[in-house]
Amino acid sequence: MNRTYINELSAKEGQTVLIQGWVHSLRGQSKIKFLQLRDITGVVQVVLAEAKLFDNFNKLLAESVISITGLVKKANVKSEEVTEKSLEIEAKELEIINLALPLPIPVFEKDESIKTELSKRLDYRYVDLHKKEVQAIFKVQSTLLQAYHEFMIKENAIECLFPSIIGASSEGGTEVYPVQYFEKKALLSQSCQLYKQMLACSMEKIFAVSTVWRAEKHNTLRHINESRQMDFEMAFADDKVVMDVLARCVQHIVKRIMEEHPKELELLKVNLKVPEVKYLTFAETTQLMKKQKIHVGEDDLSGEAEEMLGKLYPDTVVFVHDWPLSGKPFYIMPKGKDSSYGFDAIYNGMEISSGGQRIHLPELLKERLIAKGLNPVNFESYIDSFRYGAPNHAGWGVGVERLTMQILGIKNIREVTLFPRDRDRLTP
Repeated sequence: MNRTYINELSAKEGQTVLIQGWVHSLRGQSKIKFLQLRDITGVVQVVLAEAKLFDNFNKLLAESVISITGLVKKANVKSEEVTEKSLEIEAKELEIINLALPLPIPVFEKDESIKTELSKRLDYRYVDLHKKEVQAIFKVQSTLLQAYHEFMIKENAIECLFPSIIGASSEGGTEVYPVQYFEKKALLSQSCQLYKQMLACSMEKIFAVSTVWRAEKHNTLRHINESRQMDFEMAFADDKVVMDVLARCVQHIVKRIMEEHPKELELLKVNLKVPEVKYLTFAETTQLMKKQKIHVGEDDLSGEAEEMLGKLYPDTVVFVHDWPLSGKPFYIMPKGKDSSYGFDAIYNGMEISSGGQRIHLPELLKERLIAKGLNPVNFESYIDSFRYGAPNHAGWGVGVERLTMQILGIKNIREVTLFPRDRDRLTP
């Protein structure tokens, strides 16, 4: 008999079916037993009235994996945990696939005021992922990635794959992970920045999803040391063109999540709206923050300033452009002496993206590398790539986990990372 998923049971009333999943809860009386069975699509009540099933039932603990063969019957189930309240399964057979040990952390927490600490949940992430709330986060994140691909394909962008092992820092600075590469020293990639520029200068419009590593010794709610990034780069474009692409991309992603995941958004208590778009220069943002008595640095926005932008412009992607040159990487195109064609995108009170027009002129690129204290010799192949017909180009990168956080209103980035890697965590 083929397996039936729980959300398919309503079409099989009166039929005998095979369902498989995890024991969500158990309760027994002397002559009848009940359990709730969960699979990825929902939870159903199972009634066990035949004494031959009781031996296996009595062996079960929560999260044991079982198969049930039984009859689909009408019911009126009151439990809030059950998703198929109008029916139940009258069990005829119960097969134990794998008995669970006593759980190190609860999967079903009846008292919402008592929560397991995140650090312990992450220690047992493989159990934590049994929770419907945690699964909801990663269902949404999966759709986020699918929607990104959909959008980019409609934009006629070409997906590209880039190296993770590089010979020199792609962003400048020292926050990199060194690796031994045979007889040479190499680094784990901080971003695909240099490679996506090379590709845009030949294939015009490209996108990627890749893993990036940053060895910064921070311990904040918004940073991890290994993350996933969505990148876009486009030839014959400036900062304004790619800001528009990013705005439409985020709007498409949010719209798709709203269409695909109303139940997950309700479960996570998220009131999601397709964002509007706002453009401010860095100077305008600085003046705006002064009125709010919030400090802004000479070339960067504080977390407090980002939060205020979220309050002033809720459900809005706020582009802060004309960024001070000193606050942007070496590859961002200067705009006059002190400004640049760089920008940040702030959404719901936090930066989700950084981007801008890139330098496509080799000699200017060498000047900017030196100005940032970097040695052009280490970037020779990158600089040379612009000597053989390189157009003006621009692009951006968006952190997958960071965008998931902001869409769902989750405060700690580790919550939206399947297996986080930060300064203290390397397992599981």
